[in-house]
Amino acid sequence: MGCTGEDHVSTPAMDEFAADSVFCDSALSSYPLCSPHRASLLTGKDPLSLGMWTNCKIGLNECIMLLPQETLISDVLASEGYNTAYIGKWHLDGSELNFSDHPESGAAVWDAYTPPGERRHHFQFWHSYGAMDNHIHPHYWNDTCKAVTYDEWSPKHETDVMIEYLESVKNDDKPVFAVLSWNPPHPPYDLIDQDCLPLYEEDYDFRPNVPQEWRTDSGYLKKRKEYFSAVAGLDREFGRLMDYLKENGFYDDSIIVLSADHGDMMGSQGLYGKNVWYEESVRIPLIIHDSDLGRGRSHARIVSEDQTPTLLELLGISIPDTMTGISHASSLLSGENKREFSYHMMIPGMPEMVAPYRELGLDNRSFGWRAIRTDNEKYVIDNGTEPGMKPRRLLYDLVSDPYEMNPVHLEENDERAVHYDGIIRNERKSHNDIFLI
Repeated sequence: MGCTGEDHVSTPAMDEFAADSVFCDSALSSYPLCSPHRASLLTGKDPLSLGMWTNCKIGLNECIMLLPQETLISDVLASEGYNTAYIGKWHLDGSELNFSDHPESGAAVWDAYTPPGERRHHFQFWHSYGAMDNHIHPHYWNDTCKAVTYDEWSPKHETDVMIEYLESVKNDDKPVFAVLSWNPPHPPYDLIDQDCLPLYEEDYDFRPNVPQEWRTDSGYLKKRKEYFSAVAGLDREFGRLMDYLKENGFYDDSIIVLSADHGDMMGSQGLYGKNVWYEESVRIPLIIHDSDLGRGRSHARIVSEDQTPTLLELLGISIPDTMTGISHASSLLSGENKREFSYHMMIPGMPEMVAPYRELGLDNRSFGWRAIRTDNEKYVIDNGTEPGMKPRRLLYDLVSDPYEMNPVHLEENDERAVHYDGIIRNERKSHNDIFLI
């Protein structure tokens, strides 16, 4: 977002919203990948406790999905009398090709139709899909297995649907809990509304950790323009939604949250996408508008599983015992930090990565990386994504090296490594994590 001053991007609506809300500048994704974060976000539990060690996908020896027995914020609020709605990307149901070569719904690859019932977790209005990245020809399922396709940029269509939904329930006596889940700027970056491209003015103010050779590469510059144009397009849609809420008198009577499930490296460290421990991947936007809270900046270290407990406390609703995340509602603006550190993880989860481990009798969930992040430091153990890789222990000074360009490589017996390894061992136990250290 433009208001952070980190990247040259135009987001006037989000910037205005941030100035009128609580801007949480230390929000983080526990697991910078779509399904694990989304599951953690909605349940208030860490991803591994949910069995969400990778995306809901095909090609594994098991079907990854959010179980109907879990308690989501939607289940809680529906029981409190709320109208509930989910619009956009879900990516929490088992991919249908795990169960049938020819699903009646037509769901392909990782996609899934979630039928009415327990797997919708009391979301009453449903206009959604599992995992689909055709941003300019999106499809959705409502209450039958027949998909409906639109020739429109998905964020624009979904914002229209959200406004139409709010219009349909605005005269009800019930409060509303509605989720609008845009997919862009997720790749493919080039599947973008062409009207968004002029919203981004080309610039060459690169982050210091973007390699020099990338800065003149036409392929990278094209992706960069498309990515930030998509962000600017989301800002346009967000502005439309905020205008609707203000014009209908709902803005100051609502808690409104703007966030994301992970970041995108977009050239930093010579990488695209997420899955890695760098700040561009694990830091996420989190802006909370609540007229009772007021405005300000919060340094609370909020991780994925903390968002739902925090929202429930802000709403004055009891937090279920199933939710192990921490509520930061009472300390958002106090300066108190309820977490001494944040814990981050990634497990090799692509089918082509799983097979080599299994052939050697190893569990790939013992590998990947784990990270501890404090205000000043980040410690990473990286066991790699291929059997036989020697673990790396990396320590970053986030104060003197905010772009993480100069890690210190630690030996296992280094006192700093011993200290952080002990923390990771404790976290591993509490997260039902079989990671090897």
